[in-house]
Amino acid sequence: MSNLVIVESPFKASTIKGWLGSNYKVIASVGHVRDLPKSTLGVDIDNHFEAHYINIRGKGELIKEIKKEAKAANKVFFATDPDREGEAISWHLAVALGIPPEKVQRITFNEVTKNVVKAAVKQPRQLDMDLVNAQQARRILDRIVGYKLSPYLWKTVRSGLSAGRVQSVATKLIVDRENEIRAFVPEEYWTIDVDLLCADGKSTVKARYVGDVSGKAKLSNEEEAMTVVRGVTGKPFTVETIKRATRKKNPAPPFTTSTMQQEASRRLSFQSARVMKVAQELYEGVNIGTEFGGTQGLITYMRTDSLRVSAEAQAAAAALIKEKYGDAYCPAVPRTYKTRTGAQDAHEAIRPARIEVEPAKIRKMLTPDQYKLYKLIWERFVASQMESAELETMTVDFKCRDWLFRTSGYTVTFPGYMAVYEETADDSRRPSGTAEEPEAQKDLRIPALKEGSSLSSTAIDPARHFTEAPPRYTEGSFIKLLEEKGIGRPSTFATIITTITTRGYVKREGKALLPTELGEITNDIMLQNFSSVVDEQFTARMEDDLDEIENGKESMEDVLSRFWGKFEVQLSDAERQIGSLNVQVPVETTDFICEKCGSRMVVKNGRFGKFAACPNYPKCKSTRPLTENVTDPAAKTPAEEVAPDMKCEVCGADMVLRTGRFGSFYACSRYPDCKFTKQKVREIGVPCPKCGAALVMKTGRNKTVFYSCEKYPTCEFSSWDAPTNEKCPVCGQMLFRKKGKQVMVCHTDGCKYTREIEQPEGEPETK
Repeated sequence: MSNLVIVESPFKASTIKGWLGSNYKVIASVGHVRDLPKSTLGVDIDNHFEAHYINIRGKGELIKEIKKEAKAANKVFFATDPDREGEAISWHLAVALGIPPEKVQRITFNEVTKNVVKAAVKQPRQLDMDLVNAQQARRILDRIVGYKLSPYLWKTVRSGLSAGRVQSVATKLIVDRENEIRAFVPEEYWTIDVDLLCADGKSTVKARYVGDVSGKAKLSNEEEAMTVVRGVTGKPFTVETIKRATRKKNPAPPFTTSTMQQEASRRLSFQSARVMKVAQELYEGVNIGTEFGGTQGLITYMRTDSLRVSAEAQAAAAALIKEKYGDAYCPAVPRTYKTRTGAQDAHEAIRPARIEVEPAKIRKMLTPDQYKLYKLIWERFVASQMESAELETMTVDFKCRDWLFRTSGYTVTFPGYMAVYEETADDSRRPSGTAEEPEAQKDLRIPALKEGSSLSSTAIDPARHFTEAPPRYTEGSFIKLLEEKGIGRPSTFATIITTITTRGYVKREGKALLPTELGEITNDIMLQNFSSVVDEQFTARMEDDLDEIENGKESMEDVLSRFWGKFEVQLSDAERQIGSLNVQVPVETTDFICEKCGSRMVVKNGRFGKFAACPNYPKCKSTRPLTENVTDPAAKTPAEEVAPDMKCEVCGADMVLRTGRFGSFYACSRYPDCKFTKQKVREIGVPCPKCGAALVMKTGRNKTVFYSCEKYPTCEFSSWDAPTNEKCPVCGQMLFRKKGKQVMVCHTDGCKYTREIEQPEGEPETK
């Protein structure tokens, strides 16, 4: 009998299956196998918040296969990811397979390499139910908020909207920044730069006005600036002080999930979802050729907020640094970094699994995205273990009558870690209303100057400026803000941003994130009626409560009860005020011009999704599909969106939504390496009249819509007409909405019942 190892990803399964020998079989669950039902709340609030889980649709055959393998195995090892989500997946699997939690052989590994995986199998443990309950509490909280608030938004704003425990706070933060920008009043200020001729008669030094002898530094208007200009014109500048110093500049620590996303956003222009997708690929395993051992994980686990690094990794880094750069670049004592207070320290910082696998040596084996991100992680980690850089700084102050001017700069005397990597800066976190500061000049070379010597000016340049409003958040700076405020956790940052942009509450403008009109209206309603849900401190405390559950210091029921007690009151109060609200929903315009009346078309929501319609409906009923970009008809298909909670059934990678000749479909994000695709379907909430399973809406050739049973071809039911939940008053069977007509019909043989129906406002006429 063999042993069974269950992992989440088929790609990870293929990576490790040959490392454990013939007595082990490795199989993948392809993510979660159980979840709360989509059609109902799925949580019995009055019965201790009991969750009613069901097997995820489409996972039945997989569960049956895993159960068969588990029954035949001597031992079953659950090797899902080493975090709350992974622990919960193992627990759900154990329940689905009928294995008692105390008999579960749980193993975890921080990196997918042969030695680490083999060592993990030798040290199994039981399931950590505190971890499981922390994940359950988060899932139940999110379900309660989403399923209780979303219907309220449907009634007050627009159908199809959603609210979330974290997404609502995230939207509020971006709205708050936009309001801050709108309220900002710029202030005028002036700078004065001068070019000073040195004693050699050839070299010049550029200096900037920094104030007068009384301490006043700011020049608020032109009159003040020109007073200084007139006062120094033709007058000598005396070298007041020369300050030289040496200082050390320390390297940045290795990456956490948050800092990796921030730096990849700044340096690589990667969106957070793209960063996590590529990092997952690097963690699960890439074939890097026989020279380096074939397929294996290249980085450690990528969901972490710890800065801890193992002693083995430090030793390997030191050996590489000495060999590649010399002893002077390697500190005598390995560098350690202090993890911030409140951070989870279960996993190491993100680092290369094997430091000797240099990015340049395996570039041909990686995709462009994989190479860029791996190179960034490798360089950041190596630099974090190197000696500090040494800089020689110089600051020279010049005096002309009662005014002071300054020049400053530095020279790198020993590059240290800067020989490998230097962190980039993000100016989107700059405080509002600040004046532009002159940057220190790099490699500043100033001819020999002596204190008290006199220089003449060759040019005087006054310039007018205005203080600037705080910039909009980029993904990188927004992730940093979420981390600072304790909103969400490293594993959820990318999902938060994806959710608020997909829902239409926030949009991207270049790299910047800004709220839509819909986002601002929804935020106002949430502030008025559900203040605790959008309260940053409340949300942060809730994250702390989840951590306390994980640490065994809080019970899941107590945390949920405290939340529900306050939330239920707000929900009741809001329901009573629904009738008094007067919400004006913003109209989303397009660049399409109505062919019949010449008006600019607007975006409408219909039974088949969004479409462009004439704003003069019902006088003008012109419509057109939104197959192109809404605001730019000539634009290409919008950027791919990662399909949430959907994994490739072949390799386990994320699935992305794409558009082809026959409409939308899901494709593996590893294409062309993996060519798995799946047609995009949508449940319509109607049972199949033949077998009772769910009916789905599909897109066929020429983008024609039809309906079929989800079990097709096992169940052969399909129809061009739209099935409904309405029953025929004559024979009691299902009624259908006739394709292309505003007519309800019965399909039952011998029954000729028909009825005309009114066309809903804004609904496109079916062609």
